[in-house]
Amino acid sequence: MNSQTQHLMLQGGGGAIQAALDLPVNVPVRGTAVIAHPHPLFGGTMDNKVVQTVARAHVQAGWRTLRFNFRGVGQSAGSFDEGRGEADDLLQIIQQTAPEGPLALAGFSFGAFVTCTALAALHAQGRLPSSVVLVGTAAQRFAVPPVDATLHTHTLAIHGEADDVVALASVMDWARPQSLPITVVPAGGHFFHGQLPLLKRLVLTHLLGLAALDATTTD
Repeated sequence: MNSQTQHLMLQGGGGAIQAALDLPVNVPVRGTAVIAHPHPLFGGTMDNKVVQTVARAHVQAGWRTLRFNFRGVGQSAGSFDEGRGEADDLLQIIQQTAPEGPLALAGFSFGAFVTCTALAALHAQGRLPSSVVLVGTAAQRFAVPPVDATLHTHTLAIHGEADDVVALASVMDWARPQSLPITVVPAGGHFFHGQLPLLKRLVLTHLLGLAALDATTTD
């Protein structure tokens, strides 16, 4: 993402996992954020522009931010596993890089589906992330688990009005039974071309708002 990015090799269920770590500068570190990229079979990687935009927002808000390539992508071992193995890899990465302390999770498209799958497992373990960011959630293509109601106030779900990969209607159908709010970007496409600064601002505002709320409740 920049010249200060640290390149790592972690361990997943399918073998080595290629990852990149960015640290906040001149701000207190709030915890660790892990961000999941879009579909591996359609060109998704940790260097995707939406993923990098979301990562920059987390770094700016004080999060130690990790992006990684799903199995079979880049230098990551293994092969595509339709979300099952990918969710397991995400959980293993969390265990290796953030076994305790504040955790933020984010995902784009297929990565949002994997993030929601991992969230369900984390909830069963009694661990609730401080923040969840879901962008372009792939509800049209996958059976995305619901976000637990206890996390709704800490979740930002963003979708483009004109998304031609995942129809907004499918995301609303997923969100409606949960009463989970969806932030809709007018005329926004799946990859938010020309609207990445807006996307970053939405994520950053969400993160800073949660930080302010935490400061208020701990005073």
